[in-house]
Amino acid sequence: MTALRPEHDAGYGASYEQREAYEEPGAFEAAVDGLADPLNDPLPGQGAAPPPGPAPVSPTAPVAPAVPTAPTQPSSPGPWAAAGDGISVPPPSAEREWSGYGPYPHAAEAPAAYGQDWSAQAAAPEPVPVPPPVPAPAPVPASASVPAPRPDPGPPYVPVRDDATASAGGAEEATALLPTISGTGPDPVARPEPPTGGRAERRKAAKGGRGRGRTRPPGAGGPAGAPAASTPARPLSRVEARQAARALKDSPGVILSRAVGEIFISLGVLMLLFVTYQLWWTNIQADLYAGKEKDKIQQGWAEGRQPGAFEPGQGFAIMHIPKLDVVVPIAEGIDKAKVLDRGMVGHYAEGRLKTAMPSDKQGNFAVAGHRNTHGEPFRYINRLEPGDKIIVETQDAYFTYDMASILPQTAPSNTGVIGPVPPGSGFSEPGRYITLTTCTPEFTSTYRMIVWGKMVEERPRDKGKPDALVG
Repeated sequence: MTALRPEHDAGYGASYEQREAYEEPGAFEAAVDGLADPLNDPLPGQGAAPPPGPAPVSPTAPVAPAVPTAPTQPSSPGPWAAAGDGISVPPPSAEREWSGYGPYPHAAEAPAAYGQDWSAQAAAPEPVPVPPPVPAPAPVPASASVPAPRPDPGPPYVPVRDDATASAGGAEEATALLPTISGTGPDPVARPEPPTGGRAERRKAAKGGRGRGRTRPPGAGGPAGAPAASTPARPLSRVEARQAARALKDSPGVILSRAVGEIFISLGVLMLLFVTYQLWWTNIQADLYAGKEKDKIQQGWAEGRQPGAFEPGQGFAIMHIPKLDVVVPIAEGIDKAKVLDRGMVGHYAEGRLKTAMPSDKQGNFAVAGHRNTHGEPFRYINRLEPGDKIIVETQDAYFTYDMASILPQTAPSNTGVIGPVPPGSGFSEPGRYITLTTCTPEFTSTYRMIVWGKMVEERPRDKGKPDALVG
């Protein structure tokens, strides 16, 4: 405890000049600090508490700026400094000694932090912690493949519901969230802009998002271009309906071009079918009919039917051309529908074109046949050469002719080629001849091709077939 002040002994009536001076400056504060404090003093047996140090500073916390300290007043040469009001103020002293009495007697009992200049510590800047160095990443070999970093998709997109989107319903919000959840929608970071303007614009935006077949405007609760909820569309007016119906109709030019195109396509299909019929189907039909007619002729011979005058279209003989592998029935007449188109060879036997029969002792046996289509029995007679055999089989005998000459081309009006002694055939006198006529060139009927032959053998049927048919 400090000693009592002089004014207690001398009385309070004395003036400040009559009072004795205080003890050494700072003695009272040291005495107060040395008092026992049950809250701050250490327990018996424990040392003094360490002085409070500066609080730890976080690496990320901002550093507080240094607090400037007030400049100290210069100390006077004496131990006491006079104040303006006449009160003596003890000057600051780092040693804290008693004036003229020596050091403070209770200095050993003072706390450890006593006498420390706290203003200097507050003014000193605190050290900034330096983060530890980050180690460099290990080098990646060139052969190793480094996956590209995946971009951060950001927070999930949640549409902002305002008055317009709230009126559109919760189904539209769910539809707008589906593309974002699946990863196929727009950028989730981007936020749609709400409709601007007054209440009328927001109502129009809400109505536009609910129209049938309309596209949702941007910022109306979903991504742009998403189909909006279907609602009944506005009915068209009478003028709009007429304009729409008129737009659906084709122009006269389009109708005409379409009709012409259909006609040409139909004609092309018909021509293709006709060519197929002529070149393929007619041969099948003619071969079938000619085969039946040949069987009919042979059956009549087997029954012993007596020969006589033959009716037009009636078969009476069979022609063999071994070199061309041709076996075709011969019928009376050259009618196209009844004879030639049925795959048979027709005998010139009418009017001024009438010719001799094979059994006649003198004359020219002239026949005609198709070169193309309808069985085409004379298709390759242009390949015959002199000496090739042409055999005519009848009910009683086999008549064998040797090919003599060929006329590649002549006019259809040249009927002299089937006369008794044909001009240009090389025959000079009457005899027993055969003449084959057909159209030329192939697939046309512009001209006629003529092949002549001369009889070299007449062989009865009871003597067997000629050597040309046996071999």
